[in-house]
This record gives sequence, C-alpha cells and structure tokens, in this order.
Amino acid sequence: MTRRSCAIYGVGIVCASLLIIGIGLVVTQVFQTLIHNRLKKEITLTEGSRVFETWKNPPPPVFMQYFFFNVTNPDDFLVGAKPIVSQVGPYTYREYRPKENVTFVDNGTRVSAYQPKTFVFLPERSVGDPDYDMITTINIPAVAVMNKVKDSFWKSSMVSIWMNSLHVGMLMTRSVNELLWGFKDPLLSRIHPMNPEIDEYFGLMYKKNGSNDGEFVYHTGEEDFMNYGRVATFKGESKLSLWTSEQSNMINGTDGSAFHPLLSKTERLYIFSPDLCRSIFMEFEKDVKVKGLPAYRFTPPRDVLASKEENPANEGFCVSPKECLGTGLLKVSVCRKGAPVVMSFPHFYLGDEKYSNAIEGLDPVREHHQTYLDLNPVHNPVVKTKFLNETIFPVMFINETVVIDDVSAAKLHKLLLTAMLVSNSPLVLVGLGAILLPVFIGLIVCEYKQKMAVTTLPDVHSSVPISFSMRRHRRIENTVELKCNGILLLKERMDQNTAWLL
Repeated sequence: MTRRSCAIYGVGIVCASLLIIGIGLVVTQVFQTLIHNRLKKEITLTEGSRVFETWKNPPPPVFMQYFFFNVTNPDDFLVGAKPIVSQVGPYTYREYRPKENVTFVDNGTRVSAYQPKTFVFLPERSVGDPDYDMITTINIPAVAVMNKVKDSFWKSSMVSIWMNSLHVGMLMTRSVNELLWGFKDPLLSRIHPMNPEIDEYFGLMYKKNGSNDGEFVYHTGEEDFMNYGRVATFKGESKLSLWTSEQSNMINGTDGSAFHPLLSKTERLYIFSPDLCRSIFMEFEKDVKVKGLPAYRFTPPRDVLASKEENPANEGFCVSPKECLGTGLLKVSVCRKGAPVVMSFPHFYLGDEKYSNAIEGLDPVREHHQTYLDLNPVHNPVVKTKFLNETIFPVMFINETVVIDDVSAAKLHKLLLTAMLVSNSPLVLVGLGAILLPVFIGLIVCEYKQKMAVTTLPDVHSSVPISFSMRRHRRIENTVELKCNGILLLKERMDQNTAWLL
C-alpha cells in the first residue's frame, strides 16, 4: 500500500469518526445534560454554592420609586365633581434587603431567614424634596374610621362630631415624607386612648423602614432543583388564613428574588408577596435582552386580578360579597387592619375601564404600567383607597426596579459563553467532519483518475501506429526507460553488465 493510499484511508477514518461521534453527541445531548446537571448542583441555597452569598446579600441595587396622585380640584370634588388628579413623582429610594439570621433546618433541605428592608432617599433620582413637596389626597385615616363605624349610628355620629371639632375632612394635604413614613393623625389620636390597638400614626410605609415582613423558610433546591428558592413557610405557616378558599390561601412560588434554573417558556412562575397578602403568577410573554444578556419576559396576565365572573378561581379572594370588586382590583383589608385598601396595577392597567374613566388624569399604558419580570424583577403594586359611590380612588403607586449590576452581568456573560462553547462542541466535531468529507472525496477521485490513466493503454493490435523508444542513462546510476507512443511504461535501474535484447 502506497503512502497516498494510506493518506486516503486515514482521512476517511478521521472524517467518519468525527461525523459519527459529533452526530451521536448532538442527538444524545450528552454535553448539554452534563451542564444542566452541574447547574442543578451548583444553584442551591447551601454553604459554598455559587449563588448562596449573592442570595444573602444581593449585589444588584433595588430602587423604589413612589408616585402620588395629587387632587387638583379639591373644592369641586367635595361638592360632587369628577376628581382630577395629576401624577407627581418619582421620589426614589435605594432599598437594601440583606437576609439575616440565616439558619439551615430540616437536615439542610430548607433555610430560614429574615429580610429587613432599609430605604435611603436619592435626591438625584427624584423630582423634588419629600420634606416640602405637598400632596392633596384622600384622608385615608378618616375614611378607615368611618368605614369601621358605618354600621353603628351612635359611633358614626360621634366620629362626625370629632371630625368637625378637629377640622378633619375627606381630603388631606400632607408632605411626601409624611404620607410615606408616617405622621400623627389628630382623629386617630382622639380614638387611641379609648382603643389602644389603634395607632396614633399613619403612613403608607409606616414602620416599614428597617423592619421585616416576618420569618421565611425556603427550600434549598438540593432535593429537587425545581424547588430552589421556593417559600416553604411564612411566619411559621405553610398557608394563609385570610381568604375563603384553600387555593387562595396557598403560599406558592418564591419571594421574587430567586427562581429555579432552566426556566421553560411554557411554565408559570409563582411569586408570594406579603404586601399583596397572596401569591400571584406570571406567564411567558417574549424574549428580551438586559445588558446584552438573553432573558425571558414573564408578565401577570389579566386572570391574576380578574373578577370572579371572568376567573372563578378568584372568588376565594372575596371575603364577603360586598368586597368582590371588578377586574383589575384586589381588596386587601383583611391584612391591613380593616382599612379600605385596594391593590391594582398602576393607573388601573388591566382593570375595568369604569375605574380609570371615573377619575380624570389616569391613562393606563402598557409600556409604562405593566408589571414584568426579566432576569430581574420589576414590581409595580398600586395602593388605592375606596371612597364614595364605590369609586376606587388612586393614592400612590410604586415602581420597584432591580437591574443586574455590571460586575454580575460580566460574570454571567462569561458563564453563558462557557456553557455555549461546551454545549456546541459536538457541532464543532460535526463541522470538522463535514470539512474533511469533500477532501476525502477529492482524494478518492484523484486516485481513481490516476489508476485509469495507467490501466487504459492503447491496444497493440489496433491500427494505431505504435513506436517504442528506449534510453539508457549513464550518470550517477544506470536506468532504462521504455515508452510507447510517448507514454512511460517502464523505468528500471540497470547494472553495468545488463544485456538488452531488442
């Protein structure tokens, strides 16, 4: 076997091996399975794992933006005119939420923690000074007290007398700081000595700065990666006792800060929110990119806050028939000490049009008021109060944004690149095999042509004239050439004493 033949066979064997191995790895997804298994082991809430420290102390900054609805026609509104509001904000705060008292329980399969939240005002990201900017809005303490005593003639009459003597009306004008972090309310102060359970102070974020929502116990994800970060219990309970159905009281999903790896576009993501006093779900909407990183966008569909007529599963959130509101609203009085507080998306987005049409100045726009979750959650709850003829009056909405920081984004870029290279390495083998395939075919064709040129000689019995020529070389060595019609037939080395017979 000549060297040329060996080369051809070698190229063929290498080409076939690359193609067979590469295609086999692609079909069986061996490398992808290895990466997925590695991710499942690495992404767990355990000491030494890749994500544990960032879970305890999240590096991406959390920004809380507060927007208020300022009543611009208070006098006309009090005599029955349609309220006109203007949106004022944002007033932005940096939120710090490290997890404290982290303790492993249940043989390390679960981890408990508290998450105190601290807010620091950022003037460079805000429209004004919260100490001096004044907002005219519904007097929430007065409405709450009136709602509490509405079934008693004597109590409601007494509250009316107190309100007149204290010059307390249905509207109040307070600074942004007072509305957020609390102020001493005159009506609540009058009631407090008779009912110590009622606090003298009121604020939409009163006692929230530096406090926590309670103890969370999370699944670590060691037993099942699908349970990574899922809330097992909240305040020692595995379910709530606020609503009227088992499904409504279920604690589903994570707290919104972590999700299991290997997300699918077809699954629902559940989030438990203490502020909403319930779990909500999100569904895949589209592919997006955040700082160049690919992400799935999940958004809550209309069904989440749909009326019981649209979504019968939501009937459990109606504590009583009177508290069953229309689509887009959720009354959370059961976890707000009876205060007539309603949650919704900003500007009644995804809600019945009658709510936004009842107040001039509201304009629900998907791009601005949609709640969505990419690599990082953006949460936009809306706090509203109920007042006068079932009108849901907007007070404030919150835009909570978390965007991955540059350092974490660079690390994730590197991790995704490594995973992509490893996952696609079988395709590299297939590509190399595909490149060698035409080379192998070309070598076979060339070899075939050369063999044909040697074997297909002219027929000596044909009428084609044949001429032979023979030369003998006498330089370094003696060789002889035999040609037929110019075609080299024989070239041999001869000794000095070789005799020729012609």
